[in-house]
Amino acid sequence: MELTGTPWANQGSAVRLDRPDRDTVVDLSGDEPLTVTFGELDRRAAVLAGHLAARHHRGSRVGILGENSVPWLVAFLAAQRAGLVAVPISYRQPAELVRFVLADAELAEVLTDVRHGGLLTDAGTPVRTLAETWRESGTGEPVPAVEVDPEEPATFLYTSGSTGRPKGVVLSHRSHLWVIGRGIEGDSRDTRLLISAPMYHMGALSPVQRALGAGQSVVLLPRFDVHRVLSAVARYRITDLNGVPPMLAMLLGELRRGDVAHTADISSVRTVILNSAPAGKELLDELDAAFDHPRFVFTFGTTESGPIAFTAPADGRPVPLGSVGVPHPDVDVRLVSPDGSPADDLGVLQIRTGALMSGYHARPDIPSPITPDGYYHTKDLFRRDGAGFYTFVGREDDMFVSGGENLYPRAIEIALETHPEVTQAAVVPVPDAIKGTKPVAFVVRVPGGTVGERELRDHSLTKLEPAAHPRRIWFLDALPLSASNKLDKGPLIARAVAELSAPHDETETPQ
Repeated sequence: MELTGTPWANQGSAVRLDRPDRDTVVDLSGDEPLTVTFGELDRRAAVLAGHLAARHHRGSRVGILGENSVPWLVAFLAAQRAGLVAVPISYRQPAELVRFVLADAELAEVLTDVRHGGLLTDAGTPVRTLAETWRESGTGEPVPAVEVDPEEPATFLYTSGSTGRPKGVVLSHRSHLWVIGRGIEGDSRDTRLLISAPMYHMGALSPVQRALGAGQSVVLLPRFDVHRVLSAVARYRITDLNGVPPMLAMLLGELRRGDVAHTADISSVRTVILNSAPAGKELLDELDAAFDHPRFVFTFGTTESGPIAFTAPADGRPVPLGSVGVPHPDVDVRLVSPDGSPADDLGVLQIRTGALMSGYHARPDIPSPITPDGYYHTKDLFRRDGAGFYTFVGREDDMFVSGGENLYPRAIEIALETHPEVTQAAVVPVPDAIKGTKPVAFVVRVPGGTVGERELRDHSLTKLEPAAHPRRIWFLDALPLSASNKLDKGPLIARAVAELSAPHDETETPQ
């Protein structure tokens, strides 16, 4: 990959500087907003890089633990600029797993915000606060970015495995630069992106990196909170709203409920970017109405293969609601059957991009998910229609067998979401003495919806094979989210098992 001849070539911090005093990053993590220009952000990253390089040898790993903030972002950029490896750490995992990451990555130092420093008790790794590094970034002279080999590690991003033991995905400078080089999701640089998902996750970190590379201003919330999101949209005239479907469903719920709907001006939003998980038609219709027909961008990606896979067609054809679009012109994709042979219209997605990971850190026990010809096997099941549009169907490893039938939870969820009074659905398997496992569901109704369990089960039978219809349905105000703001089915499985062990009256619907 050629790294020269681009605005961010060898910059380390990947900040575009042709409008250094115009483009800004706004940090809403403190008592008062902190606004820095791209010029100041770049200067502080260059200064802090000098301090970090003086403390650590080339290639050392530096952990960053904390909520979204400008000091967090400066630390991340400075570590890469100094030739170190930035290791973002989830603050939503227990202290035991944080300590595992510290030991597994062999961190030379951890930079933390005050709120989450308690997770580092007895960690045995040198700790500095992000407040300290922020002060450091304001004292001293900027240093040139280290000249790096494109294949050098730039970041470890830890993801949870099926065993619950996090694994460190090694991403090179080449990977980051390729993603930044693909540009932003919005219409132009003269837009403002709001980020409220955690930057320790690819779904939030990547849009920020791409915005910095393209010259798009960014507003950072420390964490997702519906009131603060709506307030920030109104105050900063946000044009590009980024989130996963459950976050946006909660935002819509707050808009419906009352007071904030009369005070929050959301008319500035022109682009709604939905990450990671598919959204049902009812949710999309509500978003379309609430934001006055915005441009929808449906993103799909993995930590291992990068955040760029699909896009809207170059010929201007609209992307069907719920589809992620067509393959990005710089990406190779294919669908395969369970035996690895090519699949026509339904199969597991394999993807080859310039952002592919270098491997898993110190995990020789994990077979490589990269095929001999360089494709990443995602384990995500997709359907391709006759026009070439791709739609996520479910996870290969989410599939479960009920009475000899292969069932995919997402396909059942989509069927439930076709009911006009359902906005979200989550289907999980539970043990069954006869069939081995059986599907049950949790559903969020639209405001004022009154559909009951029996009616919704009858509806599912008109959309699904009998083996796939949920045997029980429970209704919730909101679905639970994981540390990365994705749907967390673990608590739902536990609740379903508990509910099924209790006496059941078909005339009542558990809430």
